[in-house]
Amino acid sequence: MKINLPNQITIARLFLSIILFGCLAFFSASDPQPKLWLLDICTALFLIAALSDALDGYLARKQNEITSFGRILDPFVDKILVCGTFAFLAGDGFVNAQGVLVSDVQGWMLVVILGRELLVTSLRGVTEGGGQSFGANLYGKTKMVLQSATAVTVLVTIAHPDGIFGTPWFTYGRVILLYLTVIVTLLSMFSYLHAARGVLLHMSVSGK
Repeated sequence: MKINLPNQITIARLFLSIILFGCLAFFSASDPQPKLWLLDICTALFLIAALSDALDGYLARKQNEITSFGRILDPFVDKILVCGTFAFLAGDGFVNAQGVLVSDVQGWMLVVILGRELLVTSLRGVTEGGGQSFGANLYGKTKMVLQSATAVTVLVTIAHPDGIFGTPWFTYGRVILLYLTVIVTLLSMFSYLHAARGVLLHMSVSGK
């Protein structure tokens, strides 16, 4: 199977995500002198991976190269990027020497985000398997933008605690963004449940 340019970009985003996770794994907030410069690298990698999502979608539409493979792969990579990043932010690497989680990303927030993504991925698989298109909608794209903005805000505020990003405006804003992200993530789930209602109804009637 020939892989078109938009899908090649999507695959490159997946490899960028892996490199990002490697950098996050090396960071430890409990070190006497945390490697804050690693978080700047993580921020750059995340931004490139997130922004190129718009590029592959644009090229796919412009060149009329929208494929079922791309419709499945693109949101899959989005989920890997976002869920992986939030998993690290909620992990031990972001707990400082005093036992404080410096990212403010609580475990239950990760569960909500991950649970929603797993549900939508399952709905997409069932719907696409039934021959129906199940691409990302406006609600899903809005959710992705908010999740990305929140992840970048968390990384930047931790990496630069002594500058403008360390002011109360940013630290409190980070918490607000996190809660807003969780709420929007939950709400976006219902639009996908609505989109898959036909397949779900058929499955319930047929007993599958």
